Order: sequence, then C-alpha cells, then structure tokens
Amino acid sequence: MDRFDAMQAFARVVETGSFTKAAATLHMSKTSVTQLVQQLEARLRVRLLNRTTRKVNVTADGAAYYERVVRMLADVDDAETSLSSASTSPRGRLRVDVPSPLARMILVPALPAFFAQYPDIQLDMGVSDRMVDIISDKVDCVVRGGALTDLSLMARHVGDLQLGVYAAPGYLKLAGTPLHPRELEDTHHRIVGFLWARTGKAAPYAMHLGDESIKVQGRYALSVDDGNAYLAAGLAGLGILWLPAYMARAHLASGELVPLFESWRLDPMPLYIAFSPNRHVSAKLRVFIEWVAGLMVEHAPRGSRDAA
Repeated sequence: MDRFDAMQAFARVVETGSFTKAAATLHMSKTSVTQLVQQLEARLRVRLLNRTTRKVNVTADGAAYYERVVRMLADVDDAETSLSSASTSPRGRLRVDVPSPLARMILVPALPAFFAQYPDIQLDMGVSDRMVDIISDKVDCVVRGGALTDLSLMARHVGDLQLGVYAAPGYLKLAGTPLHPRELEDTHHRIVGFLWARTGKAAPYAMHLGDESIKVQGRYALSVDDGNAYLAAGLAGLGILWLPAYMARAHLASGELVPLFESWRLDPMPLYIAFSPNRHVSAKLRVFIEWVAGLMVEHAPRGSRDAA
C-alpha cells in the first residue's frame, strides 16, 4: 500500500461522500479507491468510514484523522511546489463560497486574469448567500459581508461595501418619492426585504444625518435570501433597496435605479475572507485571498466613503 495514495483516496471519499465520485476525481477505479481505504483502515486498526448502500459517512475517528490528512497533503503539495520550476504558480483544487452578486459582477468577470496567472489552480466556487460551515462543508474559505459572528474563524478584512438607498422609477411613480427615511415606515411605501442567513430575518438599516440617527425597518411584500433576486425585485419596482455601490452603479447609469436620501450616510458593510484556523493556508489559498483583496481595492476600498 502506498500510504500517500491511500490518504489521498480517503480524503477524497470524505470530501465527495462517495467512492464512485472520489474515483472519478482521482482518475482511478472504484475498486482501487475502496482497496486503498480498506488497507488504510487495516493499518490504523480503526474504522474511518461507515458505509451503506446509499451513502458514506465519516466516523468520529475518521473526521479527526481527515483534518490531519488534509494538512499533511497540503504540506506535501506546498513542498513540491516550492521545489519545482513552477514555484510561482500554485496548483491544486480550491473550494470557496462567495455571495452571488459579488461572484456575478466582480469575481467571475475577473477570473480570466486569475487563471492566466495561476493556470494550475482548479476553483470550485459555491455561489450563495447562505451560511456555510467551513469545516463540515469542506470549504477552504468564504467571502462574506457583515460582522463576523463565528469568532473561532480566521478572517481578513478585505474591503468595505458602501451602501446607498435606491428605487426604480416605476416604483416612485406609483408610491411617490420619499424625502425622509422615516417615510419608509408609512403604509403606502414598500421595501424589498432581505433575509439574512444568520437570523433568517430582515434586519433594519441604520442611517445618519448630522446628529440624527435612525433605524429603518420598512414594510415589504417580498423578502428574499439571495442578492441577485433582491436586486431583480427592486428593478421590477417591488420596493426600495439598500445596495452596495458596485451593485447599483450600472443601473444608476442606465436610469433603471434612482438614488434616495443622498445626504444621509449608511454604515459601510465590511467584507471578509474567512477560513478555519485549523486548516493549512496553502499557497493556492494565499494567492486567492490576495487576488480578492486586490479586486476590492478597486471596487470596495477599506475605509473609503466612496467606492464608486
């Protein structure tokens, strides 16, 4: 038994939840992967996986072993990369999760330049606004806006999303143009609600003008949990939106959105890249973090009052 191949096979079965899928990603037969894992279990004298006809689950011992195996495989990958002629080109599979509007408007359009610089990185990008458990979902890092609630994670503050209030001209024609944020609490006005993954509820927005500070909750006919759907609802005239500048910019230019309460200030939304403190920060993860941070200097610079 090649211990390295066996550990790699075991890790891939845990990550895919299937011997068949693991075999496909490793370009091996299912029988070979099964034998490697069985041999590894025999050597360790412990059951690493529970197998049924439908699925494969990692045991408690297997989960602990998996965390060490992942770090060891990453160390080997880094060592080989540092000694190879391609030391400036990290390689391997990187699993990330990012908000859907950030992926669509900023990250994905910029990826050709990323892959031109790092052609040996394979990027598995989850695109969602849901809560992701970095450990159980086997994700290398997540990009998220808002305050960090899981203080056990390592995080890098890469940008500040400047927020504004906007509405479609069609909405304003029907409901009128509010002159003060408190008018959004009136029965004839509607916002588009955004359901935050951490709470499952729409949160109020803090707004400031001089010494006056208020929190606006508003009323909604529609509330969604996805940033792209949220923007689409506002463009359809379903209510007033609170948007990061990068999401509103093109629609302001086209006249599809109109800014409201421009003299009022909203607290910026910090943008973080978070990852497990127990996970090895590989070369491929480091360059991805630096790449995202570089993009945010252009689109959402830290501490800036104007990200437009």
